Amino acid sequence: VQLVESGGGSVQSGGSLRLSCAASGDTYSSYCMAWFRQAPGKEREGVAHIASDGSPTYATSVKGRFTISQNNAKNILYLQMNSLKPEDTAMYYCAADPSYGANWSCPQFWRDGYTAWGQGTQVTVSS
Repeated sequence: VQLVESGGGSVQSGGSLRLSCAASGDTYSSYCMAWFRQAPGKEREGVAHIASDGSPTYATSVKGRFTISQNNAKNILYLQMNSLKPEDTAMYYCAADPSYGANWSCPQFWRDGYTAWGQGTQVTVSS
């Protein structure tokens, strides 16, 4: 599967952005999907993921502010980001890994468990 992110940009603290990840090349609904981010000098960290049964999970730092969702008909994964903070500044990446049913265990926030990655989209939040 090929992943292409979009929607990044520069906003002020408290602002909002919606990231999109367009998937192509395979059956989108059969993948575990996640958003990661990487700030300069820091390791790539998980932000949100969707399990095989469609349930979302969020990192503590973004819970209540970010929402992950997917449009299976259009093969697009979204990340709605509200109440953005300067510490949210990072390159945001979409990741995917094959899923084999509603009870399949997705990699969650285990980076090495994902076999497909997008090129990233930059989010910059100023104070």
